[in-house]
Amino acid sequence: QVQLVESGGGLVQAGGSLRLSCAASGSTFSTMGWYRQAPGKQRELVAAIFSGGSTNYADFAKGRFTISRDNGKNTVYLEMNSLKPEDTAVYYCHVQRRFTMEDYWGQGTQVTVSS
Repeated sequence: QVQLVESGGGLVQAGGSLRLSCAASGSTFSTMGWYRQAPGKQRELVAAIFSGGSTNYADFAKGRFTISRDNGKNTVYLEMNSLKPEDTAVYYCHVQRRFTMEDYWGQGTQVTVSS
């Protein structure tokens, strides 16, 4: 049974920082990452990190967000700096199960950036 537990969302002023965490259990995972969904918009990729450590970032995240993972803890992190009001969204953890390639999603954590 795969479980994802997210933490770290909240309210922050523009220019501030937040760190999201997602602890995964029940399997091992190849890709781990974060998506976000703002009201009235489609869910979009923020960043992903692959089992070998390579990363992929959305253009809006480059230079401001950093994704990392601790394979021993099956945990993925998203460090977000220089936050902007347009970063306000629900952020979802996403993992892909190794070998089966099944996708799993976290429950979402709200990030609100005030101007």
